[in-house]
Amino acid sequence: MSQRANEFSTLCIGRKVGFMKKAIAIVVFLSFAGTGWAATNPSATVDRMDHAGAVLHEIMSAPDKGIPEEVLEHAKCIAVVPDLLKGGFIFGAENGRGVATCRTAKGWSAPSFFAITGGSWGLQIGLEGVDLVMIIQNDRGMQQLIASKFQLGADASAAAGPVGRHASADTNWKMDTEILTYSRAKGIFAGLTLTGAVIRRDDDSTRAVYGHQITTRQILEGKEPIPASAAQFLNAVRGAKEQAVASE
Repeated sequence: MSQRANEFSTLCIGRKVGFMKKAIAIVVFLSFAGTGWAATNPSATVDRMDHAGAVLHEIMSAPDKGIPEEVLEHAKCIAVVPDLLKGGFIFGAENGRGVATCRTAKGWSAPSFFAITGGSWGLQIGLEGVDLVMIIQNDRGMQQLIASKFQLGADASAAAGPVGRHASADTNWKMDTEILTYSRAKGIFAGLTLTGAVIRRDDDSTRAVYGHQITTRQILEGKEPIPASAAQFLNAVRGAKEQAVASE
């Protein structure tokens, strides 16, 4: 009887743990979904652009902790995801919406919008908001960003970017990697590895800002006029290198 009781108790505990895992997974999923739904109206999209500009400005204002001047000078495109939501129980996941701009012959392009999703396995519990910055370094990386969907690490190489006022004399960060990734969580700014994350076009946010559907290529190649609502974000992008130089 005692052995049967123990087996029954173990079975009940296992079922409770399984239920808890599923419940937490549902909470995480609903949190991610809520983030996406809340961002489809024009005011929320503009707020996200403004927040992205503020994130970049704050990062570059941190003494000796920003993105190196050389990295910014070399950048083809800059993408920011404010409040990337990470979380999970046993598994990890990322979900967020961001804004990007690329260099053109006339300066930085109008903003393009994208969503990022992904997953990784590992022991972790809870949710955390992370600010994500991606520096696209070359034409191949830019073409992947222009595409409607691509995966970091598979379609475009990605690596944690160097941090500081100046990049190391080692130029591997420039030669070998299409996208450099950075994160800021709880005030700590560092390179971040996001291999496996999927980036896709965010049609809802595009319609919210431009009033009609246009392609990512049209936007990032400078064929779309810059909306007034993008001023704060683009001012932060234009001023990022100057901030790095001024902080030396």
